[in-house]
Amino acid sequence: MKITRVGLDIAKQVFQVHGVDEHGKARARKQLPRAKVREFFVQLPACLIGIEACGSAHYWGCELTKLGHTVKLMAAQFVVPYRKRGKNDANDAEAICEAVGRPNMRFVAIKTEEQQSVLMVHRARTLVVANRTAQVNQIRGLLGEFGLVVPKGVARLRRELPEILEDAENGLLPLAREVLAGLLEQFHTFDAQVARYDRQIRTLAEASEPARRLMRVEAIGPQTATALVASMGDPRVFKNGRGYAASLGITPRQHSSGGKDRLGHITRQGDSYLRMLLVHGARAYLRVVDKKTDAKSAWARRLKERRHVNVAAVALAAKHARIAWAILAHGTEYRPAGPEVVAA
Repeated sequence: MKITRVGLDIAKQVFQVHGVDEHGKARARKQLPRAKVREFFVQLPACLIGIEACGSAHYWGCELTKLGHTVKLMAAQFVVPYRKRGKNDANDAEAICEAVGRPNMRFVAIKTEEQQSVLMVHRARTLVVANRTAQVNQIRGLLGEFGLVVPKGVARLRRELPEILEDAENGLLPLAREVLAGLLEQFHTFDAQVARYDRQIRTLAEASEPARRLMRVEAIGPQTATALVASMGDPRVFKNGRGYAASLGITPRQHSSGGKDRLGHITRQGDSYLRMLLVHGARAYLRVVDKKTDAKSAWARRLKERRHVNVAAVALAAKHARIAWAILAHGTEYRPAGPEVVAA
């Protein structure tokens, strides 16, 4: 029995395997408990293994690669067309096995443990920021019940809540003041956690040579640079920068037919966190673009003049994504655009 291609449907405890030989004939259909997965693949000769890109997929990709196998991760939506009728583990594994053998399939780069660790810092920071925002909204709602209105924004609440607690004439009862004081203390704890994660991200950016090269690009700081390096994985998975920008969901959705190009809204398919960082960086860059004279700034300024600023921000974010891919894929330094050349 010579298995050359395997579809592995991973889970928490029970894994499904579907293996075929070089002629595509099924040679292995079985369930494996988690403890037996490594033992099964140790006995197999080196083969191609397909896994859906989901929770713990990168871990199993690294583990099976260490055993000498070639592991490919695929987005789940690309596997669905190959599944036969009902959805179950056996059909999923068979569909994965079929999809990984397609020559035009798109794959997801396997992230290393170091890249996963960097992304863990980003995910933890995002959670703390979300909790802080939720608490700010709760505090504003509680104050509203006493007729005390605080404008939106973390900074406004950070500045005005201590003044409200110190004001003895605003009608707050002692119990309400005690509760709000506890919420304010917890709010300061969130602030300290965010500051600690920011310091960690700056340290990681300074220690990473690819991240330092990315930070030379306008509108890309330590947070965006480290997230790009860790999330992209192997940039050679993408054929070009446009493919990478499309994977982040910052390219237009197409509905073209009959030789007519119809472009719609951005797809928003892909990593929403990276897309948010790139778009926010582009917004910040557009605020000062009128003071710059280089070719890229002139292009962005003309775009902002004829289209909505949000459209210009997304277009600039897509350009920065392409630049980032070129820097990481080719190992080059960022070369800023020269002054705009005006035709005589």
